[in-house]
Amino acid sequence: MIGYTTIGTNDLERARAFYDAVLAPLGGRRTLSYQRSQYYGSPSRGAMLGITLPFDGEPATTGNGVMVALSSPSPAEVDAVHAAAMAAGGVCEGPPGQRMDNFYGAYFRDLDGNKLCIFQMSPG
Repeated sequence: MIGYTTIGTNDLERARAFYDAVLAPLGGRRTLSYQRSQYYGSPSRGAMLGITLPFDGEPATTGNGVMVALSSPSPAEVDAVHAAAMAAGGVCEGPPGQRMDNFYGAYFRDLDGNKLCIFQMSPG
């Protein structure tokens, strides 16, 4: 149902480098590139994640309670994405682990403070 979602950045080149590293374990790659934004996607997944400089020219800020969740096919991939985020300068908001019987996930903030989750959910 979701076609794409965007999160703000104050430094697009720095955000591109961060997400190039973080999304690689998911097979994520740059799809659409524009002067003010960068989108990432995967051939096997329809929705895209966009990183953008705010249209109004004001500084990008994070929303309280806002989080983007990225699905993963395995706990090992959850671990790899979280490790990539930490290596790229992200901040841990919850290390990889089993949260519920059928939910394995990890949480982190990007270089602009946006909160993301990487998770694997099995049929339960």
